[in-house]
Amino acid sequence: MPDPVWVESLDLEAQGIARLAPTEEQLAEGHSGKVLFIQGALPTERVTYTVTREKSRFSKAKVDEILNPAVFRAQPKCEAFGICGGCTMQHLDIAAQIAIKQRVLEDDLKHIAKTQAEEILRPLGGPTWEYRHRARFSVVNRSIKKGTVLVGFHENKSGYVADMTACEILPKRVSDLLIPLRKLVMELSIVDDVPQIELAVGEDDVVALVFRILKPLTKADEQVLKTFAEEKQVWIWLQPKGIESVAPFYPETGKLCYRLPEFEIEMPFKPADFTQVNHLMNRALVSKAIKLLEPEQDERILDLFCGIGNFTLALARRANSVMGIEGLASLTERAQDNAKHNGLQNKTSFMQSNLFEVTSETIQSWGKADRWLIDPPREGAMEICQALANIHEQQGDDIQLLPQRIVYVSCNPKTLARDIDILCNQAGYTLKSAGIVNMFPHTSHVESIAVFDQK
Repeated sequence: MPDPVWVESLDLEAQGIARLAPTEEQLAEGHSGKVLFIQGALPTERVTYTVTREKSRFSKAKVDEILNPAVFRAQPKCEAFGICGGCTMQHLDIAAQIAIKQRVLEDDLKHIAKTQAEEILRPLGGPTWEYRHRARFSVVNRSIKKGTVLVGFHENKSGYVADMTACEILPKRVSDLLIPLRKLVMELSIVDDVPQIELAVGEDDVVALVFRILKPLTKADEQVLKTFAEEKQVWIWLQPKGIESVAPFYPETGKLCYRLPEFEIEMPFKPADFTQVNHLMNRALVSKAIKLLEPEQDERILDLFCGIGNFTLALARRANSVMGIEGLASLTERAQDNAKHNGLQNKTSFMQSNLFEVTSETIQSWGKADRWLIDPPREGAMEICQALANIHEQQGDDIQLLPQRIVYVSCNPKTLARDIDILCNQAGYTLKSAGIVNMFPHTSHVESIAVFDQK
């Protein structure tokens, strides 16, 4: 058994980082000891471990015994923690989780963006349990081995589905459905052809469940689902083919929405639409982003990667007009419907455009806008930032196309930092402020926000 080690730091996947004493050969070559990533270990702890993966420059391990526990170690609330891959940080105090995520952003700014923010924003936090209003459960028939169907998240770094009977980050009403959903799937004739159940929770305690089915339902199957929907008071949808095939099954009509009370917005959505998993933190994020953008009543705003209008409609309450641009036609249509639903069709316009193929000419076609809000997927907005840099380099009349201020909302600190590098070092912007929003407590995911002004 290897000697115990002291854990020095933590990565964003909540792996403790230690360094082994260098060998004589390593010392002779001027190298320090091999880096060791230990699952389940925290900084300041002395632990024993078992190596699970050996590489030339680093090793992966799991903790065996904690000899000196960290003061910020917490007792995980979920019985499946350590097995289920949904959470990685339940063993860490929430304040320490936030501090680690903030540090990751600051390190990425320094090493990837090669810049510093004039101000680091105070982290935004909120509820840490029962916050997740969207989820995708995998379904696997393990009747031979387990005697049941498993419904849940995948195990940590594994293709297997976790044998979970509850989930503490889901609303209790949804968590309580995990066991009944197992029984429901087992009653279906197509028990081996229901690979996935998607969950969406809306306001007024509305729960929608989308069953991905690979074969048609029988009449008996349909009755089983209808009975379940009535008993559990849920809205069942079916997805027989691609994402475009998602449609309500029983009851045939319903209302799934979330609200932004500060802006008097009600946002209807379909279970397959992209929405933030944490409704309360989304309210805080929208409010914060718009305060940072500082729109004026006479200004025109661009909302890039607008989705179903999460920021667009709130911005329309504060600005003269807002144009939302989105790559998917289905989301563009949903955004238009939502603008009409909130009586904002005269202050908003929407365009479908591939935002991963943007040139200076593309930006010119959008027209002059005083301020931009950018909220891209994990891939970031590199093409948009590079097009802005190209306009800046041209130094012609097109320079007027550059927005005075940009607020960039990101779910990936590394692609955000990459794009900050372009905006600050090529496109003529200053990073005024940056910070994190703890949208996903107990997980390694983090939402970030950054503010840029023209130099």
